Amino acid sequence: MTEEDIDIDLNLNNTDGTAAYDENDIVTLEWNEHIRRRPGMYIGKLGDGSNDDDGIYVLVKEVVDNSIDEHTMGFGKQIILNVSADSVMVRDYGRGIPLGKLVEAASRMNTGGKYDSHAFKKSVGLNGVGIKAVNALSKSFVIQSTRDGFTKRAIFEGGNLISESEIEPSDEPNGTMVEFTPDPLMFRDYAFRDEFIVPLVRNYTCLNTGLVIVFNGKRYVSRNGLLDILSINMTNEPLYPMIHLKGEDIEIAITHANQYGEEYYSFVNGQHTTQGGTHLTAFKEAVSRTLKEYFGRNFEYSDIRNGMVAAIAIKVEEPLFESQTKTKLGSRDIAEGGPTVAKFIGDFVTRELDNYLHRNLDIAEQIKQKIIDSERERKSRAGITKIARERAKKANMNNRKLLDCRVHLSDTRGNDEKKQMSSIFITEGDSAAGSITKIRNVETQAVFSLRGKPLNTYGLTKKVVYENEEFNLLQAALNIEDGLDGLRYNNVIIATDADVDGMHIRLLLLTFFLQFFPDLVKKGHVYVLQTPLFRVRNKKTTRRGAASGSAKNDETYYCYTDEERINAINKLGANAEITRFKGLGEISPEEFRGFIGPDMRLDRVTLRKEDSLDDLLEFYMGKNTGTRQNFIINNLVIEDDSQIS
Repeated sequence: MTEEDIDIDLNLNNTDGTAAYDENDIVTLEWNEHIRRRPGMYIGKLGDGSNDDDGIYVLVKEVVDNSIDEHTMGFGKQIILNVSADSVMVRDYGRGIPLGKLVEAASRMNTGGKYDSHAFKKSVGLNGVGIKAVNALSKSFVIQSTRDGFTKRAIFEGGNLISESEIEPSDEPNGTMVEFTPDPLMFRDYAFRDEFIVPLVRNYTCLNTGLVIVFNGKRYVSRNGLLDILSINMTNEPLYPMIHLKGEDIEIAITHANQYGEEYYSFVNGQHTTQGGTHLTAFKEAVSRTLKEYFGRNFEYSDIRNGMVAAIAIKVEEPLFESQTKTKLGSRDIAEGGPTVAKFIGDFVTRELDNYLHRNLDIAEQIKQKIIDSERERKSRAGITKIARERAKKANMNNRKLLDCRVHLSDTRGNDEKKQMSSIFITEGDSAAGSITKIRNVETQAVFSLRGKPLNTYGLTKKVVYENEEFNLLQAALNIEDGLDGLRYNNVIIATDADVDGMHIRLLLLTFFLQFFPDLVKKGHVYVLQTPLFRVRNKKTTRRGAASGSAKNDETYYCYTDEERINAINKLGANAEITRFKGLGEISPEEFRGFIGPDMRLDRVTLRKEDSLDDLLEFYMGKNTGTRQNFIINNLVIEDDSQIS
């Protein structure tokens, strides 16, 4: 079946105790209804726009990807992208969708112009699904195509065709225009944010040198390809001029910085593969092997790649991604009858990088020195590392600090959607951990309990990660000692008290991650849990409810800001009873249930080039106590506790 799907509903609640199953239980879904019932299959999580991987941004990408494919084929040098808080308009200047197939292209599954690799040789979208998913998940969807002096327009709601125009004359230039408003029934309280769309736009322009994207009136264009990708994203200065190599269907950029870990940006046919895949694995292997052979030293790959910042972009015929969201490449071959991805990348890197190093001996020497420095530091902690690994391994087998969940991001089995939801809460003390533990989702939510305040790691070497039991066990729990490939949880959530001590612990943990695992932050895995500062409830109905034995007979507002507290007080008037939550342990498990459920409030920790990481850490976590004291005094805000019980 090409346009419909079948759901089987087994009624297990018959009065006679048997399961009824007859013709009435066979349900045929329309194409758009299937997408609306199973949106995760097509766009990942729904979300409200507060995170860059929320579904509304996937909708934007699906539309823009089609315009990028036109540009890649040599049609259209400019794309207009206008985004308001709740709607999107994309206009390209490609060939335009054939007018007689406009409605089908937007609403019939498995319909598209990219199945024939001769028409779209190295496209992102090959399965004819993307634009249909946008249509089905939109309250309003308008598509218009202009070709050679004629135009046609169609309007949909929730994937249902509302109207279509006749083919009419037009003096507009060729191309396709799509305008859509996501359905608020699917995406609750959503809003598009420029901070998440600008990186998409920059990636598109950097991967398509010369392409102009005008986003909300601002012009974006790149002249240096992947060099611009690294320049935009690096938060530390490169140790040597970036190496930039280009070939047919491949481009790479490499440098090192004074930082721990590895940092990669990988792309396939213009698609940002945030989870890597076969191409990134091959690239890392090829670079490590080439550098090792060039220097003729028995360097370990981990030392070669420590501090490396690199990007790779390749083009593949009919790429195979591991999900509709296209974040991880699964293709083994570059093209039918062509070399494998590993051989194609390996041959290019071996040849071009080796030639570059022979021509640029000064840069080769700087790379060698960085590797030697990494090797020296690793060996200095070798003894403690071995002991710490064994200790962590034994502790994790019966680790009271870690209450694990059943699904892990690094597992090769299981449900991809659940893996994306996998989280670990890092809490302080047993009381806070106890509240979360009692009501967590054991399938996807783990808890790691700290003992007291962790060490300030600013200015220390990675040796401290193994010497400090708390950090050693945390590193082992996350499984990030050798990089993010083995990361066990997609969301690392810092859950500390909303008081001075809790804020201090939060800063100490962020310092630890930024010092030794900055890519964990840059890849968007680290969050801070927001829990309410106040509970405002009607004390009159609360007492009445208590007297009647009803725990739910009251008006209760959980407030995350002073503004929310004031609004709640105004609603309840003289009957308002205000409680200030100063510790997570003060919140009962039942109350906590809503705070870590599907609607929990998370603030993603971000790291941008302009943040100047070294200066940031030195100011907040360095030994300049006097300077910080003056800063605190000058920016102090006194909290009014007069109405708080």
